Amino acid sequence: MTNESAATERVGRHLAMLARSFQHWTGRELLPGVPPGPELTSGVFAAPFVLVSHGTEPDPLLNYGNRTALKLWEMTWDELTRTPSRLTAEAPNREERARLLARVTRDGFIDNYSGVRISKTGRRFRIDQAIVWNLLTESGEPAGQAAKFDRWEFL
Repeated sequence: MTNESAATERVGRHLAMLARSFQHWTGRELLPGVPPGPELTSGVFAAPFVLVSHGTEPDPLLNYGNRTALKLWEMTWDELTRTPSRLTAEAPNREERARLLARVTRDGFIDNYSGVRISKTGRRFRIDQAIVWNLLTESGEPAGQAAKFDRWEFL
C-alpha cells in the first residue's frame, strides 16, 4: 500500500466516524443517501458546506477539513492538519469558543452555533447556524469534535 492510499484509507475511516457520530447525535445523515466509503469521502470533500474536525489532544489539532474549509481558512491540507483548532478563532473569541466546546461535550451536539473565526491570513468571518458534535469511536469512546456549516459572511 502506498502512502497516498494509506492516507486515503485513514481519511475514509475518519469520515465514516464523523458520519456515524453525526447520525448518532442528530438523527440525520452527514451526506444524505451516501453510505460510508469512497463516495462519502469524495462527496464530503467536494461539498459546498464546511466540515472540520479536531482530535482529543490537550490542545486539539485539526485533523480534517474539506475543500470548502481549506478555502475558507486559506490553508493547505498540511497546514490545516497541523493547526491547533483554537487558532481558528481570534484570541478575544477563544474563551467563548471554549464555552461552546464544553457545552457540546456535555450535551453531545448543538445545532445553532454562531461565532467569528479567522483565516490564516487574518481574514475574519462570521459563521452562522453551525452544527457542532462529539465524535465517538465504534466502541463509544470520545474521539474529538466536528463542525459543519454552510453559512458564513466575511467581515
